[in-house]
Amino acid sequence: MTSTLLRKHSFDIVFDSQKVYRLILEAVSNPARVVNISESAGKLFGSCPEFLAVALTLLDMETSYEVIGDDTLSDEIASMTLARRENAESADFIFVCDPDGLKTVIENAKSGTLSDPHKSATVVVRNNGNTECRLKLSGPGIDGEAELPATQTAKDALALRDRQNYEYPQGIDFIFISGAGDLFAIPRLVRRRI
Repeated sequence: MTSTLLRKHSFDIVFDSQKVYRLILEAVSNPARVVNISESAGKLFGSCPEFLAVALTLLDMETSYEVIGDDTLSDEIASMTLARRENAESADFIFVCDPDGLKTVIENAKSGTLSDPHKSATVVVRNNGNTECRLKLSGPGIDGEAELPATQTAKDALALRDRQNYEYPQGIDFIFISGAGDLFAIPRLVRRRI
């Protein structure tokens, strides 16, 4: 069934997934760096091809996910990745299409444990809008401090994450993606400087 659905897209599950994976890895390793996945995402169709490209790259039968704000995307991910749908409290990946649902997601997403901090959620957020805000970041992958132009959505998401007061090294990871395919990541140990 998965191969039939992929034939409708021109996204190559091997080569395009590798390209997207390398770009995500670059963004996670360099939290203030913006990469663009539009070349590969443009080979997909649907309500949010950028999210679908990330899902096809990171999800499989061993992972779980939840989509907030787009039932069509949720069905597409299920059909194309065979990942398990779970509620936001236990999902490995949470795709947030509607920023209005971000507060509830951040408050309830799993944040790992002290012995297994990597068992936290990755929250993938639709990040459309003007980049009128400036985020100052510090932490792993950043030499001293870095500044990143960001949307109000990204700024609000980090402020909400800060309010959770996770015990080090717990937390949640963020991937922000615009409709144009611009992607940046803020891992759980990277902090916003005020």
